[in-house]
Amino acid sequence: MNSKFFDLKKEKQDRMINASLKIFALQGYRHASTDDIVREASISKGLLFHYFGSKLGVYTFVYDYSVRYMKLELKSCVDPGEKDMFRLIKQIEEARMHAMRGYPYMQQFLNRSMYEDVSEALLAIEAKRDMISEAYAAIDRQMDFTAFPAGTDGAKLRKMLDLTIRGLMTERFQDASFQPEMLYEEICSYLDMISALCQL
Repeated sequence: MNSKFFDLKKEKQDRMINASLKIFALQGYRHASTDDIVREASISKGLLFHYFGSKLGVYTFVYDYSVRYMKLELKSCVDPGEKDMFRLIKQIEEARMHAMRGYPYMQQFLNRSMYEDVSEALLAIEAKRDMISEAYAAIDRQMDFTAFPAGTDGAKLRKMLDLTIRGLMTERFQDASFQPEMLYEEICSYLDMISALCQL
């Protein structure tokens, strides 16, 4: 990646980043096209290649950018002393909401990248995948499942909630009027409902 990319106006940087995140999130690495990215960003193909060199260069950059950005949001939103699973998940979702205000497809892109099957893309982001996985694993290790009713498998409940949240996110992205705040409120309503059930 050409470091002069960061000399561009922030609006143009974000336009290129957002276009790349959207195309890779919706199409995956294999089917994503640099033609689609430049069309979405309203830039020339020459400009994209000037800064990133190739499709792989774009993918690697936006993955690295997303991991760094999301880790900063998690650090600012997640209380390292919190142990309640439901409150911690809300804090994670608050971090994602903040990220999606500026980069609507960032979380969808990160979700999609977990299932990437093109070897060159996988190899390019391998080290960074461990970084984001460890950031989430560290938060999960804070969670205290001992307060749940007897017979409740905390790890399975955590996984169920994660799958529910991903499903809600996917569903909302099919709606052209997607708003991060509305998604966050909906996720919190599900968390509150299940938290109440766990206390019965």
